[in-house]
Amino acid sequence: MATTHAADLEALRDHPPSTLRNHLVKVLRTQIMDGTYQPGERLNESKIAREFNISRIPVREALSQLQDQGLVVNRERRGMFVLQLSNEEVQQINSLRLVIESEALRLARARMTPQIRAELEALVEQMEHWDGPLIDAAALDRKFHAVIWRASGNPYLERTLDSLTTSLFAHKALEHVSKDIRRWRLNHHRALLDLVTGADNSDPQMALLTHLRMAYTEPERFSSLAAPAAPAPAQKPSAKAKRS
Repeated sequence: MATTHAADLEALRDHPPSTLRNHLVKVLRTQIMDGTYQPGERLNESKIAREFNISRIPVREALSQLQDQGLVVNRERRGMFVLQLSNEEVQQINSLRLVIESEALRLARARMTPQIRAELEALVEQMEHWDGPLIDAAALDRKFHAVIWRASGNPYLERTLDSLTTSLFAHKALEHVSKDIRRWRLNHHRALLDLVTGADNSDPQMALLTHLRMAYTEPERFSSLAAPAAPAPAQKPSAKAKRS
């Protein structure tokens, strides 16, 4: 069950209506990230409004914004719930991502400019020196990939990847792992930086697969990169068939 901190209550009261929603988004996002609200748990609009002594309107708006960020899902006739993806759903998303983002990597490498290179290098530097909240690590991770999508020069490709991976990045942000593991995953982005800037001529799809394997189990399971199933053993003809 979610608990309300006195400091959060006081902070909300001090905010005018125009910024109340934005502050409530930060409070609820923090509570989701620190495990106060667990994956799959319902976010009761009326209950939250009572806890913070505010109307339901800013709560509804805040939950809608958290839904846009991928942290919350709206289940028809049931309400808002903290995101919870199954292992199979994660594999399905990543399998499609392997196909689409590989194309974005190829296009970004072909269209690389000094400005994009500098932006990506700065993000990698931030990731390699990251020592803050887990939500910041997730934001840096997503921003790095988003710059590559934008650098592809195809806005439809960029929007497709953004829509496809919103829930995936949110799901990973909610994973409670140690800072050392999170830092290790962030440090692997330099390999993608070398690839997209031309320092490494590896195949983009295989490089992306290696990258995803740093954080996911079998990200290729639902793609053509998965190991083919072993053929069924041939059946011996029956005695009746032999006689005929």
